[in-house]
Amino acid sequence: MKRSGFSLLLAIIVMITIATLMALMISLTSTTVKQTTDIYASEQTKLLAKSATELALLAISGHENNTSCINNINFTFENNYEVNMTLYYIGKGLPSSCQELNNTISTPESNGTVIIDTYVEYNGSSEPIRYHRRTLQKP
Repeated sequence: MKRSGFSLLLAIIVMITIATLMALMISLTSTTVKQTTDIYASEQTKLLAKSATELALLAISGHENNTSCINNINFTFENNYEVNMTLYYIGKGLPSSCQELNNTISTPESNGTVIIDTYVEYNGSSEPIRYHRRTLQKP
């Protein structure tokens, strides 16, 4: 009689131990999935910031810059990524609508340079992922 009671107690302890290990494994698995998703979204925001900068350069080169300038570009990508770009111009003789950062350039090669501040925010996870990229370009 004593022996069967001990076996039952031992079986309950083994089941509780296995259940605890399984709960820990499920918790670690869900944490790993969230981290993987966040890393993927972070890499996507970096790539989108680079592509958005290229888009801004394309927009500047296709725009009639003698009469006005493009100062802001804002768009949403796949309903989760918000892209906001601010463009600052460096140079002499720019239109009055341009956001000039500096107009005391002494070399003609530097005239018409643009600084592009690109902000990308991902809103598809529990906490937003933000990325900022500043680029100095000569369009």
